[in-house]
Amino acid sequence: MLEILLPAAVAFATTFWLTPKMMGYLSAIGVLGIDQNKKNKPRIPTSGGIAVAFGLFCGLLTYIAVATFVLGQVNLTLILASTIAIETITVIGFLDDIVVERSKTRDTSGTLEYRRGLRQWQKAIMVLPAAIPLMAINAGHTTMIFPFIGSVEFGLLYPLLLVPLGVLCVSNATNMLAGVNGLESGLGAVALAGLAVLALALGRTEAALIAVVGVSALLAFLYYNWYPARVLPGDSLTYLVGSVFVTAVIVGNIEKFGILIFAPWIVEALIKARHGFRATSLGQLTRQGYLKPKNNRIESLTHVAMSLGNLRERCVAAVLIAVEAAIVAATLGLWALHVI
Repeated sequence: MLEILLPAAVAFATTFWLTPKMMGYLSAIGVLGIDQNKKNKPRIPTSGGIAVAFGLFCGLLTYIAVATFVLGQVNLTLILASTIAIETITVIGFLDDIVVERSKTRDTSGTLEYRRGLRQWQKAIMVLPAAIPLMAINAGHTTMIFPFIGSVEFGLLYPLLLVPLGVLCVSNATNMLAGVNGLESGLGAVALAGLAVLALALGRTEAALIAVVGVSALLAFLYYNWYPARVLPGDSLTYLVGSVFVTAVIVGNIEKFGILIFAPWIVEALIKARHGFRATSLGQLTRQGYLKPKNNRIESLTHVAMSLGNLRERCVAAVLIAVEAAIVAATLGLWALHVI
């Protein structure tokens, strides 16, 4: 456990120390976003995921150092390939964050924003090369077990098709359920914690390491991103969460478990697809400070939470994070009972 806890501590400390530094830097270079759910629509630094990426990178480097100079005889191939994949996807998210306008423009959902970002097809194409390191080392297992079907051998289709498809879909899906202070980092931390628990129970050290280091970095960032946020996550963080999640799932060979606990993002993607991916997750602020769905339409899981009653922004995030925690706990329980 020490070989995992030490990198986790380094990731937390690095992210916690670096985030305010990055906030100042991002403000200086004009990488700012509108905190949309606030009354006065303040502009604050965005792309805070860069600090999380640095923290994650330092945590994984710490493990590599310990494994090389202390433990010895440790296969670092999976960790190195995973690190390259995660950091590559994070850079793509950062590129999306820094494409900004001098004046407000309307995005596809009709929301006024300074950040224009990359086009959706551009992000999809740019994300695919990030899967190459995992494909090259043939990460994961080509045999998968499905309910009512049994064992299915995918052979070369697994590294050449399923791995890049998983990286593409998961990294983009985590970018959809967003827009509320603390939601992206909170949901990501809970989901990765679930992966870490299962990976540790199964003895999948590499997957557990990736997940635990990811949780630590996200929790450090959450301190600054919780309501009222001092920094926005940006696509650099949402894409990072997706890349860490899918990498841990592939490396740990826990695809079935990963799909089940990824349910909120899958549902969100289906809702957004129904609206042609032009819907927003943002709410409309009432005079009393509560968030309600815009135009009384359910276009996101955030709107479902907003419809539960008079909830403020922090409560909307807390509800969805609690739902994900319940899903993770229930799925772990089903695994313990050998149901899945």
